[in-house]
Amino acid sequence: MRALKGLVLACHLGPTVAVTALVTAVAWSAGRSPAGCLLVAATILTGHLSIGWSNDAIDAARDTIVNRKDKPVVRGLVSRRTLAVAAGLMLVVTIPVSLANGIAAGLVHLLFVACAWAYNLGLKSTVISWLPYAVAFGGLPSFVTLGTSHTWAPWWATTATALLGVGAHLANVVPDLQDDLATGVRGWPQRLGTHARLLAPLPLAVATALLVIAPAGPVGLVGWVALVVAAGLLTTVVAWRDAPFLVTIAIAAVSVVTLVLRGGVL
Repeated sequence: MRALKGLVLACHLGPTVAVTALVTAVAWSAGRSPAGCLLVAATILTGHLSIGWSNDAIDAARDTIVNRKDKPVVRGLVSRRTLAVAAGLMLVVTIPVSLANGIAAGLVHLLFVACAWAYNLGLKSTVISWLPYAVAFGGLPSFVTLGTSHTWAPWWATTATALLGVGAHLANVVPDLQDDLATGVRGWPQRLGTHARLLAPLPLAVATALLVIAPAGPVGLVGWVALVVAAGLLTTVVAWRDAPFLVTIAIAAVSVVTLVLRGGVL
């Protein structure tokens, strides 16, 4: 039971559930059948489990050095070896599950997973640490559309989700800047230092505006309400020095739900 609890905590449960739910909602709005939506959910979930577990397995030594008590390996709930084995198994599982969506859609999702693993394995410590986030999240709308109508997502959906990924990268790193610098992690946000917190809302704001305004048809009441709510959340990111990463997830959720209500990405 301790190991199971450790696996649940190490999978980065909040982002995993949020991204799985949001992409599945977009797939539903794009016309996927109930079975198709379940397949989309399984695809995103298996990919994210491999990403989360590999992240904690790879970072175990760093997390131990700075005594990250929020990490299950540091708390002794699960071993680094168990996480590595689980991540590898889930990586194997996500390949056929991804391709079951169609070859093109499956390859786009596997690109997402490959970007995330590349980040975990070393790109997080480089000046282009933002790039895996931009490429991975930018591909998610096309994963949905290629699996539904065999077409690429519109430019604004790709651009918006890429920006959401970059904003999430910045916001996620800010609370751990000092720990990262102490263990030699010098990605883009770490090089920006305290400026990363002030920069994070910019790509999030542009992404929200694109997802609300760019789809065909009038913005409507739902769109304007979404913009007001997102503005409030963005203000929180700026004003609250260590704003929880959940605030960033909430911004993405508001944007995507608004997109779904306005008719999806097709």
